[in-house]
Amino acid sequence: MRLARIVLSAALSACGTAAVAQADYPHHAIRIVVPLAAGGNVDIVARTLAEQMAKSLGQPVLVENRPGASSLVGTQFVAKSAADGYTLLAIANTFATVPLIVPDPGYDPLKDFTGVTLTCLVPQVLVVNPSLPARSVKELIALARARPGEISYASSGNGSTGHMAAELFNRQTGVKMLHVPYKGNSQAIVDVIGGQVAMMYDQVSTSTPHIKAGKLRALAVTSLARSPLLPEVPTVDEAGVPGYEDITFNGLVAPAGTPRAALLRVNRAVAEAVRAPDLYKRFIERGVELKASASPEEFSGHIRAELDKKGRLAREAGIKPE
Repeated sequence: MRLARIVLSAALSACGTAAVAQADYPHHAIRIVVPLAAGGNVDIVARTLAEQMAKSLGQPVLVENRPGASSLVGTQFVAKSAADGYTLLAIANTFATVPLIVPDPGYDPLKDFTGVTLTCLVPQVLVVNPSLPARSVKELIALARARPGEISYASSGNGSTGHMAAELFNRQTGVKMLHVPYKGNSQAIVDVIGGQVAMMYDQVSTSTPHIKAGKLRALAVTSLARSPLLPEVPTVDEAGVPGYEDITFNGLVAPAGTPRAALLRVNRAVAEAVRAPDLYKRFIERGVELKASASPEEFSGHIRAELDKKGRLAREAGIKPE
């Protein structure tokens, strides 16, 4: 009986210590791992929010870039990190799509991670080389139907956001276009401007300068609402493909098993940051809408829905692991 009391006392003490630790979270610096090179949208949003989060959390929030192997290096690192709330992963849509196209990604988006919060939404824009005889989505569909498999579209790689947006368009319109995958977005957009490839889906913030300069023609944006950056450009839905929507998102996830108290604390810190009027205005002017999830569970549900949607699209389009 005495031994049982000692064991019970120790267990209660440990639980109490853990509860205090969670209540005091965070008590040292938090690290956000960006599994991509510095300078991209995921990196910029993570760094900007990290500065604001540090003020709310009372501890430094450090951003560490761990690029490589289509974001697998950084993602796998966080998946194997301690589930204590001090190591987070900055993600985009590809977090859910990479496991669909990589034979052994080394992580499961649902089993190895838990959602923390959405951080932003970024619509894409359907752009074409100005020489393409299509000035609207309806004209593009008619042209693609008249020339099946001939109209080419570029993307930053198999399973990338641009590739999936184009395949969704193909599925919903019944057209067939030729996919030309690149190893990155930079050369892809250069070749669309040069006329080597007819079109592509690109983030609004990246393509807008080329659209304004007349180097690209914008046919439609992929969100259900028009972009403040291109208010004169209709949505794909408005332009004749009802219900079409494909928005790039960024967010934060943590290793599975991370205490909910820590998840909620970070979620609230991000929510406070994205509500700052000056910060929101600065990003919306670049076509990026800062936005936080109502709860960690809501963002986990968003990831699950994205995985289901993209998995179904990959199967229908015949996108297979390389």
